[in-house]
Amino acid sequence: MILDLSLKGKVGIVTGSGSGIGKQIALTLAEEGVDVVINDIDEGKIKRVAEEVRSHGVKVLEAKADVASWEEVNSMVDNTLKEFGQIDILVNNAGVGAYGMFNDMDRKSWDPDINVNIYGVLNCCKAVIPNMIERKYGKIVSISSDAGRVGEQYFPVYSGAKAFIIGFSKALAKELGRYMINVNVVCPGTTKTPLIGPLISAEELVKKILKVYAIRRLGEPEDTAKLVAFLVSDVSSWITGQTISVSGGYSMI
Repeated sequence: MILDLSLKGKVGIVTGSGSGIGKQIALTLAEEGVDVVINDIDEGKIKRVAEEVRSHGVKVLEAKADVASWEEVNSMVDNTLKEFGQIDILVNNAGVGAYGMFNDMDRKSWDPDINVNIYGVLNCCKAVIPNMIERKYGKIVSISSDAGRVGEQYFPVYSGAKAFIIGFSKALAKELGRYMINVNVVCPGTTKTPLIGPLISAEELVKKILKVYAIRRLGEPEDTAKLVAFLVSDVSSWITGQTISVSGGYSMI
């Protein structure tokens, strides 16, 4: 049997889709027929990804917005509803991570992790939920990290912020299930993206990292994108409040 995700004609917002995992999620959804809102803070990245997404024959809305800003997120969602009339899918992918020992960090260095990873998810969920409740349909998938499940040395605030996403999503799933809205979390392991590129440039470091992975390779953006496509489809309609790792067995929780 061929698994038909039946996503054609759905409308999805993918935050932070200008590069890395977010870009691949946008492309994977487009391949399945989803009309996609490409969001990033970099207009150049948005335009490049939008061009690739359009090549799959779907409609695209380019949305430059900082997810940490309630006003900018509201504007993005309003524009999406004006353009498409509905929002079926929200993928909270935008994220940042400050590297270093917590004792060595200054107070201001925490802000991006908190503002993007926490307020970004809160803002986007708050903005799209009314339309989903009204239509009694919606799929929300937030990209956390295995760091949020086990804690990662040198990423203390990031680990905490990503753990927040897991707890918040479980509570939200309980609140929204009565409206046929699914809320789930995907936790990638070390994945080859621009965000972590500088940290895995040394071959010896990569070898050290892979020793803690049951499947001894780094993740590819496609690994996460395929799971997200499944979770935002009706094939997974009875799955909600779950946290699923895509990490080659780094965490087995």
